[in-house]
Amino acid sequence: MGNLEIELPSWAFGNSGTRFKVFGTPGTPRTVQEKIADAATVHQFTGLAPSVALHIPWDEVPDYRALRVYAEDLGVRVGTINSNTFQDDSYKFGSLTHLDKKVRRTAIDHHLACIEVMNATGSADLKIWLADGTNYPGQGDIRDRQERLAESLASIYEHIGDQQRMVLEYKFFEPATYMTDVPDWGTAYTHVAALGERAVVCLDTGHHAPGTNIEFIVAQLLRLQKLGSFDFNSRFYADDDLIVGAADPFQLFRIMVEVIRGGGLDDDSGVALMLDQCHNVEAKIPGQIRSVLNVQEMTARAALLDSEALAEAQRAGDVLGAHDVFMDAFYTDVRPRLAQWRAERGLPEDPMAAFARSGYQQRIEAERLEGTQSGWGA
Repeated sequence: MGNLEIELPSWAFGNSGTRFKVFGTPGTPRTVQEKIADAATVHQFTGLAPSVALHIPWDEVPDYRALRVYAEDLGVRVGTINSNTFQDDSYKFGSLTHLDKKVRRTAIDHHLACIEVMNATGSADLKIWLADGTNYPGQGDIRDRQERLAESLASIYEHIGDQQRMVLEYKFFEPATYMTDVPDWGTAYTHVAALGERAVVCLDTGHHAPGTNIEFIVAQLLRLQKLGSFDFNSRFYADDDLIVGAADPFQLFRIMVEVIRGGGLDDDSGVALMLDQCHNVEAKIPGQIRSVLNVQEMTARAALLDSEALAEAQRAGDVLGAHDVFMDAFYTDVRPRLAQWRAERGLPEDPMAAFARSGYQQRIEAERLEGTQSGWGA
């Protein structure tokens, strides 16, 4: 557990919902400072969430250096800076891939502004997710859009600092329904490989077609040294952004097996584990605590995998023996060990119960009565 850190997204603490309704909940943060305070509370109870990802312009402030100090005073740091090129009217037909050079310039300049935020906050990663794509055959030239994307990414990459990275995320559909400009890991890899060593891929566990072997992609990107980060979540049908491990904890276990085997938790790996979730019907802070604990538990189970016994069974062609070794690790109940690990570090053995007893939720519900609650777009 020594190298396990899980970054929290600021937007997980704001109001969210479906395409039809965004629901308000008592105690929702009204400012980015309150989002960071809630994230720091998750870290206080878990000891595993020392950084908070921001979303620009949702988390814009006049003074980012002051925001950095505010976060550090609460025991956390500003992590990944996420850009937004999907909520402005000018991006209706694309942003970095748009036919109009002026629109592409606007999107590029937004990313350069995000890099300035990184410089002020000490963030190392700029994450780019694009809604760019088309809804109908013939609507856009597939190849030309890729050329424009490569050119735009190169313009942004020129401004990435020596200690910073560009992280390109992919998503196989939505909101574009016919063709998405960065639909899969291969496309993302092609673009970042052309840019340089400080450009890497973000793998969102919900952004794949049904039946996709995500752990294979994890292994491949680690092998190619191009896996930069995860956006952990879970889904039942499409990109639901549910609590990680909720739908398929075995999948999360299999992913963490490959992360460990590929050196993703080594000191110098650079692989960032981040949550990317929306809590629509459940309480937000407990939802983030549960998510962190789910990742920790599956990581602990993956670390118990008897690699030597597994390799021996594989060499012998013992199919069921190898599978048994794998499943023995998955079915091991590590919760008592993790409770002990927390107790040894002065953390509550049961973070969920400890938070419920703390009164924090009741306090913020009483205090955060005036103003506008944060949500999608703010």
